[in-house]
Amino acid sequence: MDVLFDIADLKRVKGPLHLAIGVFDGLHLGHQAVINRAKASARETGGTALVVTFDPHPVEILSPRNAPRLLTAPAHKLHLLERLFGIDTVLVVPFDSDFASRTGEEFVASLLDSAPPEGLSRICVGESWQFGKGRSGDTDLLRTLGGRHGFSVSGIETVEVNGMRVSSTRIREAVGAGDFAIAKELLGRDYTVYGTVIEGRKLGRTIGFPTANMNPHREQLPPTGVYLVVATGSGDGWNGVANLGYRPTVEGGKMKRLLEVHLFGLDHEIYGEDLEIQFVEFLRPEMKFAGVVELKEQIAKDVEEAKRKLFSE
Repeated sequence: MDVLFDIADLKRVKGPLHLAIGVFDGLHLGHQAVINRAKASARETGGTALVVTFDPHPVEILSPRNAPRLLTAPAHKLHLLERLFGIDTVLVVPFDSDFASRTGEEFVASLLDSAPPEGLSRICVGESWQFGKGRSGDTDLLRTLGGRHGFSVSGIETVEVNGMRVSSTRIREAVGAGDFAIAKELLGRDYTVYGTVIEGRKLGRTIGFPTANMNPHREQLPPTGVYLVVATGSGDGWNGVANLGYRPTVEGGKMKRLLEVHLFGLDHEIYGEDLEIQFVEFLRPEMKFAGVVELKEQIAKDVEEAKRKLFSE
C-alpha cells in the first residue's frame, strides 16, 4: 500500500482521481458504501480510487474532552483498507489546528491544486458529511465546486441495517456493552482490535500460560472479563483466551485495564509485532483468587472451556 501524508503528494498518483473522503473510523457499512462508490467510479472511467482520511480524529483537536475511543486506530484502518477492501493508495491528512482553520472551499482547492495532470474525476462522501472551518463545507458546496471545476460528486445516504442506522457511535456503544452481534451487523465484519505486543512481567510463562500483552492504541474495548478470541498477525492465526481487566490477583486491581492473550500453539516470541484480536465469546467475569495457584487452575479451566467451544462448533 502507498500511504501519502501530504496533499501535495497527490501529484504523483496516476489520475484521474476518484476520492473517497471521510474520517472512516470503523470502516463500517456506511463507510464501505462511500469507498465502494469511488472504486466503481475508477473502474468505470479509469484512474485511481484513493481514500482520503484524517489523523488524529478531528474531535481530538476540535474538542479533546469529547474525543471518542477509536474503532480503528490509524494503523488498524490502513490494515483493513488493504486487507479487506483492496485499497492501494491512501492519503492520511494530518489534522492539526492549522488544517482545522481552513474553510471547506480551501480544502477542495488544495485537492484540485495537487491533482495529477489527468485531474480530479469524482469525490465521494457521506451525504450529511460536513468539513472545513465552521462546518463550511458540505455536499452542496462540493456539487457547486464540481460544476465549476469539472468533477462529479457522490453523496451516499445513511445506511440502515434491520432498522438500525449505521454509525460509529452506535458501534462503540455495542462493543462497550459486549454486544458483538450488533457490532458485526453494522460493521459488515467481525469487530476486532489491533495492537502491538509489548513486554510485560512474564508471570504467565512461569505458571505455564505465557501471554502476549497488548497495547490496543486507544481502541474501543468490550467489558472487563475473560474471552475466547481469535488472533491474526504476520500471516499466522491462533485461537486463544484473553483476559481484559485489572489482574486483581497479581496487581491488586490498582492499574489501568490490560489486554493479555494466551494463544494456543504459539511457540515463538512476538514482541513488537501487531496482532488483530477478534473477541468471539465472553467466558466469565474477571475474578480475584486467593493466590497464583488458584489463578493457574482457573486459567486451565478457561483454556479447556475455550477449546471445548471451538471444537464443538
